[in-house]
Amino acid sequence: MTARRTWATARRVLAQLRNDPRTIALILVLPTALMTLLAWILPDSEWQKYAPPLLGIFPMLVMFLVTSVATLRERTSGTLERLLSMPMGKGDFVFGYAIAFGVLAIVQALVVAGVCFTLLDLTVRGSAPLVVLIAVVDGLVGTALGLFVSAFAQTEFQAVQFMPVALLPQFLLCGLILPTEELPTVLGWISWLLPLTYAVNAMQHVVVDTQLDTRFWVDAGVITGMAVALLALGAVTLRRQTR
Repeated sequence: MTARRTWATARRVLAQLRNDPRTIALILVLPTALMTLLAWILPDSEWQKYAPPLLGIFPMLVMFLVTSVATLRERTSGTLERLLSMPMGKGDFVFGYAIAFGVLAIVQALVVAGVCFTLLDLTVRGSAPLVVLIAVVDGLVGTALGLFVSAFAQTEFQAVQFMPVALLPQFLLCGLILPTEELPTVLGWISWLLPLTYAVNAMQHVVVDTQLDTRFWVDAGVITGMAVALLALGAVTLRRQTR
């Protein structure tokens, strides 16, 4: 794995995405439209409560979907086979993808958060830039998850089927619906193994605390560590072609 090959992979992916308006719309327009819809249908108090955590959930969901399908397409089309026959390692491919989609995650977080804080009147007691930061990290976690699970899918439909398996339990146990301390004991333990739990906790700290304590930074650090670990697993499990 070298920096030059990793950056070359990232540039290639970004060039491909630039010519794919449907994927760009999925990444940028869909989360913005969903947040706008929620602001429209929810009372203001509920909107202020649920919007910050959802700013972390939607990037993870969208980036997971896009990355898993895009990676599988590279493998089934033979592109990955050709790339890995050259002087390129699996780490170059995986981390190049992570950089490319990380750039998109940054743009996505800036667009969606910008709309929420300006046009949709979202307010938080803490720092709005930290909301964007957590949204970006969540997008990277979604990218890492997508790269990881794509190794176990043989078709794009199977890749999409992994989405409820990988993300729905996290949504139910992350503390958005019911505080994690009120979950049954076993489910509470499981929730602390899931990255979305730390994302929601970090967002909730920003919403209510003007002075962030170490708990926020611990949550942010855990999410980042999980993203790196999932990228490493993605590099290990990456296969050149489908069976």
